[in-house]
Amino acid sequence: MAENTVILDSNGVKRALTRIAHEVLERNKGVEGLVLVGIRTGGVHLAHELAARLLEIEGVEVPVGAVDITLYRDDIKGHAEHLPVGKTELPFGVEGKKVVLVDDVLFTGRTIRAAMDAIIDQGRPSCIQLAVLVDRGHRDLPIRADFVGRNVPTSRSENIAVGFDAAFHPTEVILQK
Repeated sequence: MAENTVILDSNGVKRALTRIAHEVLERNKGVEGLVLVGIRTGGVHLAHELAARLLEIEGVEVPVGAVDITLYRDDIKGHAEHLPVGKTELPFGVEGKKVVLVDDVLFTGRTIRAAMDAIIDQGRPSCIQLAVLVDRGHRDLPIRADFVGRNVPTSRSENIAVGFDAAFHPTEVILQK
């Protein structure tokens, strides 16, 4: 039987996202030239949450986009025609922008690599920074998050799940053993 442990409750998630927002502002000296790109699907919801916090703090709306990595994954060679492909929506150009890539859980790094490839296909940003709600370790690639809500060491057999409510606001982070 699976055992679930709440790692972050709703208030913990809010605090983590607020801290990430402040760190993003500090690192980038404000929001000038900044765009947020969420990885479908959880990362997109978190990117919107992060944008809301940046608006509260700075009083400026930061553009938010979404990237689908299905066609960039390295584990689907020969099977891509059977996978549903989501939409990449970048209502802005990435050329010369400071892109903050947002995802819910960082694990092996393969999803992030695929997302960076998808973004770079759209143009050449001045930099790509990574913000994740949870970093659970176990990298296969040399990828490191710039902004982390919570580090949660896990075994490979465990899972981290981020829960969202009906309005796509994050409600909790659960460790599933």
